[in-house]
Amino acid sequence: MTAPSSAPFDIREIPFSRRGSWLDISPVVALHTVRDKLHLVSHQTGMHAIFVFEPLQHGRPVDAVVDATPTTLRWSTPDGEVEAVFENDSVLRVRGRTAQLRIADATPELTPFTGTYLFTDPIDEAAVFTSYETGRRYRITALSGALSITGSEALGAGERSVDTTGDEWEIAIEEFDAARAQYRAPGSFDDAAAAVAAEFDHYVESIASWRSERTPGVSAACYVLWSATVSPSGFLERESIFMSKHWMDKVWSWDHCFNALALAPGLPREALDQFSIVFDFQDGSGALPDSVTHSEVLYNFVKPPIHGWAFRKIRATLEAPLELRALTDVYDSLVRWTRFWLERRRIAGHVLPHYQHGNDSGWDNSTTFDHDRVIEAPDLAAFLLVQLEVLAELANELGRDSEAASWADEANAVRSALLDLWTGDAFVARAPLSGRLSKTSSLLNTLPIVAAAHLPENIIEGLSERISEHVTDFGPATQLVDSDEYEADGYWRGPIWAPSTAIIEDGLRRGGQTALADLISERFRRLCEGSGFAENFDALTGEGLRDRAYTWTASCYLTFAREAEERHTRVDVDEASLTAP
Repeated sequence: MTAPSSAPFDIREIPFSRRGSWLDISPVVALHTVRDKLHLVSHQTGMHAIFVFEPLQHGRPVDAVVDATPTTLRWSTPDGEVEAVFENDSVLRVRGRTAQLRIADATPELTPFTGTYLFTDPIDEAAVFTSYETGRRYRITALSGALSITGSEALGAGERSVDTTGDEWEIAIEEFDAARAQYRAPGSFDDAAAAVAAEFDHYVESIASWRSERTPGVSAACYVLWSATVSPSGFLERESIFMSKHWMDKVWSWDHCFNALALAPGLPREALDQFSIVFDFQDGSGALPDSVTHSEVLYNFVKPPIHGWAFRKIRATLEAPLELRALTDVYDSLVRWTRFWLERRRIAGHVLPHYQHGNDSGWDNSTTFDHDRVIEAPDLAAFLLVQLEVLAELANELGRDSEAASWADEANAVRSALLDLWTGDAFVARAPLSGRLSKTSSLLNTLPIVAAAHLPENIIEGLSERISEHVTDFGPATQLVDSDEYEADGYWRGPIWAPSTAIIEDGLRRGGQTALADLISERFRRLCEGSGFAENFDALTGEGLRDRAYTWTASCYLTFAREAEERHTRVDVDEASLTAP
């Protein structure tokens, strides 16, 4: 089997980076903004293009073929090549043979508040760029060959760039705060590349030792996760997996659950960190933030309470039991999160809490919210029901019997209220003040299948039938494709998404609808293997849409693939036992 670290990927789809770094190299420089040339991009204080990379031959720009693997990035020119490797999370090593590289300021102008200033450090003659946008410094040090610096100490508009010179040369590019000791290479370029390869191969083996020829997307999925991981910095005090090192460079308060699920089988400590990230930012009411990143925490919306469902699923895959302290911390966090919904999002006399906007559900523009934005939604009730059940289980385990009984009573009440939203053939959402009912053509209305253990058989069958109506050749569309509201690239009004697919597949399986669950799992896996790990997909063509390197998509693929391999192994074992003498 080919080493994961040598597997090529398309740099226009997936950024070149490494675990822990806040930097990447990509032509994607902003929201839906793709340049012809590759840029060095930083995600500190936002997404900011720092440098433009331009290969040169004899001092003139030339076209180059770009190849990327998890280990190295290469520009191949007509007569030479330039290679790059991340030595660590803040240092990029670059070398060239019979080709040079121009490293130019990506911002057009320096003002008193924006842009990048360039100067030549008198101590070691390194080129140093200081960025207003990131508030960081970027130092270029020549390890061999020399630097030709243009625009040193220039103000206002004008070219600021560094050219490498010499037939063979090597440089180091660093990102740091105010100051750092003069750069000294700890080893060769090839040593750095070998270390990256070993680290990534170990990562893949840790979380996907089960991979086989039936799971060809594993290496790429692991790279999407590994390369989108940043080290603790700014507000984030834990290693964190962003949704992407494109423009979706944040942790959202339900996305992180799917990434934790992918890590749990082989990296339990890292999985628990991913699960816990957003709980570090719970406010006084128990609410989780909408999103967190380097220098920003947003509370204007929340996300659905899938955390009880996710924690139960994470815990089931861990090889060793959690320590009592960790279990208690999770329980207390889930208690505060649940009480937020029960105490701050319920109208007096109502059993069910409500969303205040589609963004609260994670399904921003779902047709379920077309009539009303403030709704008591069936998916919210189902998630809360599962979370209450998990809380009751944890309270019993921790010896908090009275709390367990209280959670069980609350769960019974929520279950009854959820069933009241069933019309006989579909779940509806309801505006809490007017009582107006929602449309039912969104896949969101089928998400109560997640609580299959609490639903009568006729409702499970009804939900299964409705889910089947959403399933295309590639998976479950988020809007019925034959409805008037369907949009091929309509965000939650049509495209296939990983989280909704994962939740529905799990609920169907728990509800005994294994044939449909198997079909959905298989189609989604084939979709990712053919179209990559995009934010979402055209439900009728399978084309990847929006951000093309999305971690929760990669994580759901890894979870589906692992579970499919486990089912395949169980079948093999069962067949072997039947034929044994």
